Amino acid sequence: MRACFRIFYDAMLRFSEDDGWAIASHIALSTLTSLFPFLIFVTALAGFFGSQQLADEAARILLETWPQQVAAPIAGEIHNVLTNAHGGLLTIGVVLAIYFSSSAIEALRIGLNRAYDVKERRPWWLLRIESIFYVLLGAFGLLTLAFLVVLAPLIWAAVLNYAPAAAPLYRLVTFARFGVATVVLFFLLFVMHKFLPSGHRRFIDILPGIALTFALWVIAGIAFGSYLAEFARNYVTTYAGLASVMIAIVFLYWLGTIFIFGGELNAALIRARTRSTMAGLFSKKNVSA
Repeated sequence: MRACFRIFYDAMLRFSEDDGWAIASHIALSTLTSLFPFLIFVTALAGFFGSQQLADEAARILLETWPQQVAAPIAGEIHNVLTNAHGGLLTIGVVLAIYFSSSAIEALRIGLNRAYDVKERRPWWLLRIESIFYVLLGAFGLLTLAFLVVLAPLIWAAVLNYAPAAAPLYRLVTFARFGVATVVLFFLLFVMHKFLPSGHRRFIDILPGIALTFALWVIAGIAFGSYLAEFARNYVTTYAGLASVMIAIVFLYWLGTIFIFGGELNAALIRARTRSTMAGLFSKKNVSA
């Protein structure tokens, strides 16, 4: 217990020293401002493949894990953007959308580099290309998930035509969707901790922070949703027409804070193992001497 307390205390101290609160604010704002360019690109890409429905479903999937009080106002604005965006405009505007949507990836990279106490030595243009690659990968992955979600009812209806007795299994299908979402989220966290920051880390080195981030994200989503259910009027009274934006920023701010702390926890565990290893080597040298 003392060792766990020391590790968490070390992570909290480093979080403060690395300006974790400020970086979390940067992540929140970058994520919110990158969301619309990203979805504009997704809409253009879906239109290129000839299905506007995929873009609508992709936006719904992207916000499905957010609390309803946070997602609903943003979803309305996203719907306005998507209905005005034309899929055929695969031009310089979409290229700029890809570039600006990669800013959120760069914000996450900065936070993790500070958390793992590493200095970025790769050229800025290479990092930006990597971030754009993640944006493209995320867009294609989101459209693939959207296609599967749109196609799932048709597949299920065909299954019921041949096997009506399988109707009670629909709950298992719903449970499987949550399982897939969990796996995807874990995979995204793994990719971010493994490849975004400079240096190399083993899977065992980043697993504790990933698990803590996932658990705290779920708790934060439930807690923030419950809080808004009771006190959402406070935001409306204070921020008037900007209430929905402020709610989204505050929610993303806490998610960013948890994300950075997950990296700080991994770094604290790495430092603890290094100190333990060095102490063991020093002890062996004394015994042999």
